[in-house]
Amino acid sequence: MGFLKNIFGSSEPKEEKLLPWQALTNVSQLEEIAQSSKTKTQVVFKHSTRCGISSMVMNQFVSMYDVDANLDLYYLDLLSHRDVSNEIGYKFQVMHQSPQILIIKNGTTVAHAAHGAINEIDLSIFV
Repeated sequence: MGFLKNIFGSSEPKEEKLLPWQALTNVSQLEEIAQSSKTKTQVVFKHSTRCGISSMVMNQFVSMYDVDANLDLYYLDLLSHRDVSNEIGYKFQVMHQSPQILIIKNGTTVAHAAHGAINEIDLSIFV
């Protein structure tokens, strides 16, 4: 039975890990993020809800994320808020990619990554 369980997975429901996401839905929030980054690291996760790679990276990020990390975590659904995504590129000087993560300190982007490289970033070094 263990063999079949490994192939098909368990029928037991997994406990879902909830992250302290803040929805990023308005361009005006970007100035708030820049100001808040002067005292606390800000992280923006740009996600495409129609992209399988983006969903896979998001799931990996959630499973690896330390919920006790002392940072603010923003989630941007870039399909619903393309204007915000575009403004992020201008304000924080990064070229648009999806999925993408930005780490912002003192008003500037100190690190960013896209696709699988997102989960290679050790957020603890930016706290």
